Amino acid sequence: MIALSLAFMCFLVFGNVVLRYAFNSGITWSEEMSRFLFVWMIFLGSIGALKDKQHLGVEMLVKKLPPTGKKIVYTISNVLILFALWLIFEGSWKMALLNQDSKAPATGLPMIYLYGVGMIMSVAMAIVVLVHLYQAFFQKDAIHELTRLKESEEEMLGGIYDQGQSLPGGNRS
Repeated sequence: MIALSLAFMCFLVFGNVVLRYAFNSGITWSEEMSRFLFVWMIFLGSIGALKDKQHLGVEMLVKKLPPTGKKIVYTISNVLILFALWLIFEGSWKMALLNQDSKAPATGLPMIYLYGVGMIMSVAMAIVVLVHLYQAFFQKDAIHELTRLKESEEEMLGGIYDQGQSLPGGNRS
């Protein structure tokens, strides 16, 4: 969905620019639709980033802690994340209720499509956080992997370079 949103957004923006400069016209709803798609793309991308543990983090203190300390810090940070997700859900819910009869000016889409993504994102991210917390407490040595940041390109790409493939440009290192 993220890739489709990006592709459609690029098509709309590029098409509108061409129409505006070449034909002195344009698609009236393309800017608004691009904005909606961008919001959806960001919120859905944040779910994927959390699932893959690719959000920014600082592990300077955490990596020096024993496993029990890591679990405590990990639990506290994830409870704070769950609280923030609750606030996002609650705010999105209130905005959706306030704007349930409102329509976007150019597209005519109900504004709940814009505010609803906050609810979807917060529920999906809460599920991911709860799964990670379950793993931290009930899977042996999972806390080390959950609290470890990926520091190199090879680690981010899942170790494909260890399987005999070369780096871009032909280098193996």
